[in-house]
Amino acid sequence: MANVIGICGSLRRGSYNASLLRTAVALAPPDLTIDVASIREFPVYDADIETSTGTPAAVAALKDRIAAADGLLLVTPEYNNSIPGVLKNAVDWLSRPPRDIPRVFGGRPVSLMGATDGRGGTILAHAAWLPVLRTLGALLWAGPRVQVSNSPQVFDADGNLTDEPMRQRIATHLRGFAEFIARVGPRPA
Repeated sequence: MANVIGICGSLRRGSYNASLLRTAVALAPPDLTIDVASIREFPVYDADIETSTGTPAAVAALKDRIAAADGLLLVTPEYNNSIPGVLKNAVDWLSRPPRDIPRVFGGRPVSLMGATDGRGGTILAHAAWLPVLRTLGALLWAGPRVQVSNSPQVFDADGNLTDEPMRQRIATHLRGFAEFIARVGPRPA
């Protein structure tokens, strides 16, 4: 059984990406659990805070949860054709101090999903994450892509994904991610 930490890159209460993450939790195969984590309590990254008071408690706790997990699922919006600031801020905190990068990200299987109101899905945000994940030494599971476009038409007012082909795509993606994690094997302690 693989355990994955799922993080939504949007803080909005009615976020389509939060709905997408809830859908992923519900559609995960029996050999994969997704434990949802929040980045809401993360301050804006500031090296002066890190130097004067150390790593904030919310950041340290999530770093430990990720380090103990088998993988990481980032559910990313696309803002201005790129990475959302709040999720990039979280990754910046999670990669500090640099000596923690191998513990938190190095060799860790990572999957990306995303939802947007627009027609292009989140393809540009996914592309923008590639150099970041590569730099951190993460192992990206890249297929089949889950990039939900036209979110108001595929999620109902309660945030339920109503598009059956997309639900099947998510389920297929998660089965593949679980198999990828199994192939990669356990990370060294």
